Amino acid sequence: MLLLSVISSAVAPGLALLTFFYLKDKYDQEPLHMVVKVFLLGLLIVFPVMIIQRGLMLGLHSGPYVESFLISSGVEECLKWFVLYHMIYNHTEFDEPYDGILYAVAISLGFATIENVMYAWYSHASFGSMLLRALLPVSGHAMFGVVMGYHMGRAKFSGGSRRGILLVSLLLPWLWHGIYDFILNTMTIYWIWFIVPLMAILWYGNMGKVARANNRSPFRFLKREEEVNL
Repeated sequence: MLLLSVISSAVAPGLALLTFFYLKDKYDQEPLHMVVKVFLLGLLIVFPVMIIQRGLMLGLHSGPYVESFLISSGVEECLKWFVLYHMIYNHTEFDEPYDGILYAVAISLGFATIENVMYAWYSHASFGSMLLRALLPVSGHAMFGVVMGYHMGRAKFSGGSRRGILLVSLLLPWLWHGIYDFILNTMTIYWIWFIVPLMAILWYGNMGKVARANNRSPFRFLKREEEVNL
């Protein structure tokens, strides 16, 4: 019973956020099996991330900048981006800008969920600490995913320099994630006064990205025609 409670409290935030972003796909919802597949890929990349991070920690003279921007955010965002680009970017189901957001959020929440399960199990976490993790680390990974996926969608469906936008799709979530980790690594008392505004900015800005991505969907005209015909 205890094991079930721990797993449920750790998994529920990721699934709830994934459902939220899945339902935000207004015009052409993705096949559920594809979203689940990408979510599971997020679970699996935790293990190479841990190995690489361990190696970097042993090989580098780590300080707060190195730990925040290289070992933590750098490794995690690079591996998520790598998997998305090589397995999703050219996939036939990636057929509208919002799909980039959905798949990036799915892989990010898969990663955050297994990380949450491991934290809950090994630290014997309380309900309060799991609630805090739902509001901050899990939600944070979702926000970094929105930033990555939005710009990956721009790269695929815009007529501009795709390489430049793809680079932005990696660097921006890397930067946001690094700032988030740097706050936690360097502040022991007043960190909440910086994290809460940071998360508010990310949520506000990313909901705008969700709306803009949906508004650029090539399927929005088909949806309107169906509504008119009805």
